[in-house]
Amino acid sequence: MEQVRLVLIRGLLRDARHWGDFKSLLQQRFPDIPVLTPDIPGNGRLNQLTSHDTISGMTEALRRQIAVPKNLRLIAVSMGGMIAIDWMTRYPDEVQYAVIINTSLRNLSPFYQRLRWTAYPRIIKMVLASILQRKIDIEADILTLTSNRHNGDHELLAYWQQWQQQHPISLTSAINQCRAAVRFSNALQLQQPVLIIASKADRLVDYRCSVKLARALQADYVQHATAGHDLPLDEPEWLANMIDAWFH
Repeated sequence: MEQVRLVLIRGLLRDARHWGDFKSLLQQRFPDIPVLTPDIPGNGRLNQLTSHDTISGMTEALRRQIAVPKNLRLIAVSMGGMIAIDWMTRYPDEVQYAVIINTSLRNLSPFYQRLRWTAYPRIIKMVLASILQRKIDIEADILTLTSNRHNGDHELLAYWQQWQQQHPISLTSAINQCRAAVRFSNALQLQQPVLIIASKADRLVDYRCSVKLARALQADYVQHATAGHDLPLDEPEWLANMIDAWFH
């Protein structure tokens, strides 16, 4: 039997480095299980590639990064959760179960819940600046939108800005990732156990999207009261504890 492995999947415009302390906390709780952090093409170590404009294309790219895609336990955030759902749907024998965090699906939730209206000004600013090819500090906007605990954390922001300079994401890849996330839907006939986790204070995606997803899957559901969209960043220990308890 192949060894069990944990696969962490990030979302829009994020890469393996954005898992921060959460990866090491998770590894401490599962010392005998490898924790893998593949990057979506277009992001991080693979920024020289162009992102796929479909979730299924991203799934295939991640599968190719894993030598033997079997006995996997997926932990996925936001768009990464869509990839996890697609993976479990099309390759049910490869995934044992999954933890899906702050994810929404087109066929379950309206657009105004999938992207809160209060986030529109910053999103529009980022899109227009990209079209006009103006350099703006998108990392500051992303941090503001996704974190409730670290908003204003200048040290963390400096790291994110450095990472973006080291591995810049092309406009084409950014657009493709957005298109893929906006268009993804799924019949939700999964065979594997799933844990849905939501941040009730998420300022980017309404937590009710996760509630609807949990109901549709008849999955276990837990929520954090104060964390932002980037739950692994805001509450890494709490999240690692929830996953540890559920896996056991």
